[in-house]
Amino acid sequence: MPAFTPFVIVSVIQVVAIATGADALVQVTKPLLMPALAIAVVLARLGRRFTLPTGLLLLAIGLSWLGDLALMVPGDLWFVVGLGSFLLAHVAYLVLFLRVGGLGRPRAWSIVYAVWFVVFLAVLIPGLGSLVVPVVLYGLVLGSMATAATRVSGWVAAGAAVFVVSDTILALSRFLPGLVIPAHDTLTMLTYCVGQGVIAAGVLAVLARTSTASAMSAPGAPDSPDLSGARPA
Repeated sequence: MPAFTPFVIVSVIQVVAIATGADALVQVTKPLLMPALAIAVVLARLGRRFTLPTGLLLLAIGLSWLGDLALMVPGDLWFVVGLGSFLLAHVAYLVLFLRVGGLGRPRAWSIVYAVWFVVFLAVLIPGLGSLVVPVVLYGLVLGSMATAATRVSGWVAAGAAVFVVSDTILALSRFLPGLVIPAHDTLTMLTYCVGQGVIAAGVLAVLARTSTASAMSAPGAPDSPDLSGARPA
């Protein structure tokens, strides 16, 4: 989608800046990521009726932006604020996926998120200290969000899975300082940008299909059967 071009450009600059150690450029581009994605969503939905799913998508992106800003500030307090912002963002995504996923069930393979949650906690809990409760809650919501994404579409499920990878790398690098993950900062941001972008694009595609289907089934639509002369049941 052409609307995503600014987001893609800012994402590439951000990831390259992290990889090359251009800290000043990182500080400039990171706050622009989610606003660029929000603009892409708004442009993609121009001319269409504003709906609750669109609002939930923008809410999740906005909360992610607040999380980005908080994590740019050093200190445990701001890390917790960022964690809380992303927790709420995942709640918004979860509600969104439950709404647009219809009556479909999660894919059978989504059981992997239950396994991920157990392993995630087993590995991290020893080093969490006072953050055990918020991190456990965060992991539960994150896994639920990714599971619900499998009800929506393959693209949305893929974006959510990549988002889980991003948060996992971030958590491991922060709470297991002895664990060496090569280029973990670059990988965290790369997967974050890809995950957010693919989720947004996937949701927009589903909303577009839903809008088209609704228009085609509306009374008087070109391909809708004319039942005006039908005999009452």
